[in-house]
Amino acid sequence: MPRARVLFVCIGNSCRSQMAEGFARTYGTDVMEPHSAGLAPAAFVAPLTAKVMLEKNVDMSSHFPKGLDGVPPGPFDLVINMSGQRMPALQGVTVEEWKVRDPMGLSEEVFREVANEIEQRVMRLVLMLRAKQQPNKPASAPARRI
Repeated sequence: MPRARVLFVCIGNSCRSQMAEGFARTYGTDVMEPHSAGLAPAAFVAPLTAKVMLEKNVDMSSHFPKGLDGVPPGPFDLVINMSGQRMPALQGVTVEEWKVRDPMGLSEEVFREVANEIEQRVMRLVLMLRAKQQPNKPASAPARRI
């Protein structure tokens, strides 16, 4: 089955959406092609984002902020909006709102809490996508004694 194209969006593409993409690339590339973007991209990925993700064995060193125009072209199956703002209309695309606190400018502990929450949400998404890819198995016939 084809992988779902998933776009994670936040404001600056420096914290939340980068974390989500990192977790999705670590846990779910068998069922999704993850990307991330920001509505107003920052100049760089927040150092605390990289630090707390590395603590979870997710290397963010090759990640960089990008806007919606910096995402590879093509249709998305799902957009996860963490920006807290209304997304531009995306015809035929399911948009799911994740209310996740923006850690920018806050403590390292808040970054860890946000990373933990996003990790749990991404894992639920991965499991849901895997369940959708399971073919419907016919009910097995009762075992016969021979």
